[in-house]
This record gives sequence, C-alpha cells and structure tokens, in this order.
Amino acid sequence: RECYFLILFFFPEINDGEGHPSSSHQTLKGTSKWATSLESLLEDPEGVKRFREFLKKEFSEENVLFWLACEEFKKTQGKKQMQEKAKEIYMTFLSSKASSQVNVEGQSRLSETILETPHPLMFQKLQDQIFNLMKYDSYSRFLKSDIFLNQKKSEEQEENSPEAQTAAKRASRIYNT
Repeated sequence: RECYFLILFFFPEINDGEGHPSSSHQTLKGTSKWATSLESLLEDPEGVKRFREFLKKEFSEENVLFWLACEEFKKTQGKKQMQEKAKEIYMTFLSSKASSQVNVEGQSRLSETILETPHPLMFQKLQDQIFNLMKYDSYSRFLKSDIFLNQKKSEEQEENSPEAQTAAKRASRIYNT
C-alpha cells in the first residue's frame, strides 16, 4: 500500500489495473492544471496571479478582479457587510463612473437601488458574462502567451532537475524492494 502511494505520488500518469489513468485533475499541478480549464486556473492562487499579469498586459485585468470580487461577495455574511461590499463592487466595476469598469451588456447593468437589498447571487448574471468573456477570449490567448509558456518551461526544467530525478529513483528503489 505504501509503495503504491509513493508510485502514484511520483508517477501520477500510471494507469490503474483497468487501463484508466490513476490520477485526476487534482494531482495535476501548475500549468498542467491551468491548461485543463479556466475553472482550474482560477482555483490556483499562482494561476490567478499569472492570469492577472497577462490580463494587465491586455488592459483587461478588471475582468478577473470583478470575477474574484463576486466570488468573495457570495461568501459575505450579514446585511450591512453585503450592502458595503455590493456598493464597493458597483462603484469599482459597474457604475458609469467606475474606476475599473467591466464590459457587460447595457441592459444587464444594475441600478444603485438594488444595492439596498443585496443577496449573494445578485451579481451572478454579470459574473457569468465576464467569466464567458474570459473563457472564450482571454483564456485561450493566455495559454499561448509568453507568461504561460515561460512558467510551463520553468516547471519542466524543475521536473528534470537532478533533485527531482533523485526523488524518482528513491521511489523506484522503494517500489523494487
């Protein structure tokens, strides 16, 4: 059992007895995980950091910032805190005077009056619009960007480093004993 765990840890691409991969997306790390989906990228703090860096160069960082603010807003407890955060999101991303205005359909914009009675999913439609914009536009360009490709290359060099190979040899010795 211990040997099997070590093998899977060091060699996640190994198949199970029925020919299915023994690993799931959860064992993927870094750029490999980011490349599976925008959702996977947004679950990884380092992925978000690199994606923001990319979007900043494209002058559209506000999209991911809005998406993240909406995710945080959904977790907000208490009416007063929700009102404050809702107003902050509105003023930062949605108002005609917003400092980091996101590009959402005009009829989808919220009026300031809705801020008085906030609820966790009040920004959901707008958040979905921005998510789809990122998914079908920015994300595919990100996967071809120097930021992503350099990170991927760096990870590959780490994996092929003598230290990583020594760990694999140790795992192999443990398995063979």
